[in-house]
Amino acid sequence: MYTPCSKYDVFLSFRGETRKGITDHLNCTLKDNKFNVFLDEDELTRGDAITEKLKQAIKRSRLAAIMFSKGYADSRWCLEELVEIMECRRTLGQLVFPIFYDVDPSDVRHQTGSFATAFQNHKQKFNEEEVRSWRNALNTAAGLSGEDFRVTDGHEGTFIRKVVGEIARKLKKACLNVARNPVGIDSRVQEISNYLDVGGSNDVRIIGIWGMGGLGKTTIAKAIFNNYQHMFDGTCFLRNVREDKKLVDSQNILLSNILRSGNIKVSTVDEGTEEIKTRLGYIRVLLIIDDIDCVTHINTLAIKRDSFGPGSRIVITTRDEHLLQTLEVDKICSLPAMNKDEALELLSRCAFRKNYPNEEYLEVSREAVDYCGGLPLALEAVGSYLRTKTTREWASALNKWKRSQPCQEIHKLLKVSYDGLTDGQVKDIFLDISCFFVGMNKDRVMAILDGCDCNPAIGIRELHERCVVTVDLESNLMMHPLTRDTGREIVRAKSPKKLGSRCRLWDHEDVKHVLRKQCGTEEIEGIALDFPEADKLSFSTEAFRNMRSLRLLKIKGVNFTGHCDHLSEELRWLSLSEFPLQAIPEDFNQPNVVDIDLSCSNIQVWKNSNVSLEKLKFLNLGYCDHLKESPDFTRIPNIERLILEACKSLSKIHHSVVQLKNLKYFSVANCKNLQEIPDLPTNLEILKADECIALEKMPNFSEMSSMVELHLNHSPKLTEILGLHKSFNTVRSIRMEGCTNLTAAFKKTILQEWSARGNGDLFLPGTDFPPGFTSVDPKGEIVVPQCFGYDAKALTLCIIYSSDDSQSGDSLCIRVANRTKHTEFFISPMYATVINRHESYIWLGHISNNELKVNGGDKINVGAHFLEHGSTDNIHLRVQKIGVYLEQEKLVNELANFITRSSEYDEDVKDVSLMQDQVGLSSEENRSRKRLRSIPGLKEMQEIDALINSCMDKEKQKAIEKL
Repeated sequence: MYTPCSKYDVFLSFRGETRKGITDHLNCTLKDNKFNVFLDEDELTRGDAITEKLKQAIKRSRLAAIMFSKGYADSRWCLEELVEIMECRRTLGQLVFPIFYDVDPSDVRHQTGSFATAFQNHKQKFNEEEVRSWRNALNTAAGLSGEDFRVTDGHEGTFIRKVVGEIARKLKKACLNVARNPVGIDSRVQEISNYLDVGGSNDVRIIGIWGMGGLGKTTIAKAIFNNYQHMFDGTCFLRNVREDKKLVDSQNILLSNILRSGNIKVSTVDEGTEEIKTRLGYIRVLLIIDDIDCVTHINTLAIKRDSFGPGSRIVITTRDEHLLQTLEVDKICSLPAMNKDEALELLSRCAFRKNYPNEEYLEVSREAVDYCGGLPLALEAVGSYLRTKTTREWASALNKWKRSQPCQEIHKLLKVSYDGLTDGQVKDIFLDISCFFVGMNKDRVMAILDGCDCNPAIGIRELHERCVVTVDLESNLMMHPLTRDTGREIVRAKSPKKLGSRCRLWDHEDVKHVLRKQCGTEEIEGIALDFPEADKLSFSTEAFRNMRSLRLLKIKGVNFTGHCDHLSEELRWLSLSEFPLQAIPEDFNQPNVVDIDLSCSNIQVWKNSNVSLEKLKFLNLGYCDHLKESPDFTRIPNIERLILEACKSLSKIHHSVVQLKNLKYFSVANCKNLQEIPDLPTNLEILKADECIALEKMPNFSEMSSMVELHLNHSPKLTEILGLHKSFNTVRSIRMEGCTNLTAAFKKTILQEWSARGNGDLFLPGTDFPPGFTSVDPKGEIVVPQCFGYDAKALTLCIIYSSDDSQSGDSLCIRVANRTKHTEFFISPMYATVINRHESYIWLGHISNNELKVNGGDKINVGAHFLEHGSTDNIHLRVQKIGVYLEQEKLVNELANFITRSSEYDEDVKDVSLMQDQVGLSSEENRSRKRLRSIPGLKEMQEIDALINSCMDKEKQKAIEKL
């Protein structure tokens, strides 16, 4: 093993009985040969257990020489030392060299002879797990290649010379130069080493190291090579394969290094591929292939498992995840960026030659760390460039890199990813995202780009596989700031002087210049200007006359004069937030537009023009305070996402909204004057109407077969939603906190139905559990009834909570533990709110039984509490009580589906928990049957009764199947 942190060449592990004899002889001979040796006699005092200092000495040694003698196993110290050595071999690739002095290697490996006596004593003093770890370490160490003193017939000097020669040979192997400043390397190497499992399994493993340029993939691969090269019969590190255009050169290097022969030379790629397959199939190799970017590299170098001998390990570094997936590697290791502490240390080493910046440089150093975004190569480039410069020069350079032109050394490296894109459309998508779409919803961006005929599904996936873009937890497209700057620099470099000829404009000053001078040309495809100043800018629409290729336009906080017909009909994205006009101009003609954002504008009415916006998919009119009525959707029939939220004056939604067959998301949240939501398209998935304090009437939900989320928090005038329970097969969340005027019948139906077949979270105002729930003590446990069947899918829970303050919100966390099966399930924090002080609310949800594996007779514990993002002093919500209801999936759900319901909830909606009691064969069986039969006009109840009978005999399963 070699790392820049190695302090010792050799660590000697031995029993005290050899200290003044052969161990001393070996120590002196090694030192005479200029090896730096660690011997604990000089630096540490032995005790019952090895110390942390000794562990560090082991870790910082290139090779551990273990002197096994007859009394070695008597010492707990020696055995713990050995365990630590073998762990360093496994995780760090440390060299281990066993020396058998007057002891049979078989006795060491199998703990026989004197070693058997030692372990008989250990079994009485130490726990079984500890003793097992000692046995395993001895077995592994004794199986390694070493030297046996007995073969020298007692000639100690000859033996020592041979041992030192072998140690010298092992340590002589050439090591690659890893890094001048090795910050954060060891932890990343160890993580990947766990998947390599060198010395463990005998299969051929292929591991991929994937990440964007500059993350240190090659550096980590070099460290892995240095750590493990001595453990293989053949090794090779192929550098920068991407740059080898012939590939036959890489084949010759691979063959020569592994076969250790300079006479091997192939002349054609096909010959080289066959030679690799033929010659290396029986050799245990360590092969590092650095920076591949196409399938040709994989095929040419015959990278597959049967090309190399058992126990081989192949490590591939690449920016392209798809290549690794094509190869079906055993593990793709995504290399993380440096954290802030690691980044500051690396920057400081490069700029100041120490681990932390000088006090006067601390602030600008942190700015530099933020600019580099955790990329080691960027940190090294910036730190080296700024070394010896003043803080003012630091600030000036950083401002230039951020504002206009990135650091050219970084740009050159990251531009490799762009140059590697072979499809022109994918390159355009990369430039569009880097200039306009970072942080925007992926689906929205894909719709816009799809309108541009860019095939974004394939393009964005390729960019993700090449580590150019990522998607965050909220499904937003993200890009490393330096990668974003690389894309923008590519655009800038195409027309560095003529701003009006750049294909994309995003810089405020550049955009203002082009609009003022009206110098834009047909080269311009996209413009973005988010003007933050209070005094609005004003431009003439004449500035757009010559921009006939304009596809993307985002302008905020700007007044325009003139006619809309100057805008290009190629527009796909039109974002005019804070639009100053009160109505859509009559000459507005954008037949190709996909996304229109007029949020926060002065618009009062959307008048239907003669132009049909059939391609429009996203319409945002949110926060338009003066908008009184929604548009007539007759001429915009393909909207998928409609936002009308926070329109204070909005009082009517046009009835044509029901015709929007593609509508998936609809928000009217915070529309204070809206009294009615008309019939909605049945394919709608998300409806947000929180804080609609005047809302009294909702559409009938009986046919809403795709609804996933319903948000109606604080709609106090709402009394009921007809047919809502019929959409429960798809709904995952219903938020109705603050709907304080709901009828008792409606609440009863919703709670019963959600208990029986809901699939997510239900929030309602309320103070008590629905029927059938048992209150539980979070500090205690309950025993699950025996009737809880093997096919149960979930536990149904109910939490009652309130607040000591009004308008509060905290995160509700729930934990359920099956103490019999030793399993746990957690519900991640979900945001819960209250409207008025001391009001109580109900959360009703389901905990999957896949993890808990609850059966009848198990003991379970349920706990719930609130978290707040700040200190615990800011938590206002309190859990009042917790209830649990045990659900049997198949029978209960199918029986519930037999019941016919009408809009008169208190007459026709029946108690599903009653049927659960019967299925469970409760003691109230006869009384329950009479209640079921008493339901008037339901012939299906006779079938239920017959099924209940069948559940009472051994044919219960067949009855379930009949349902």
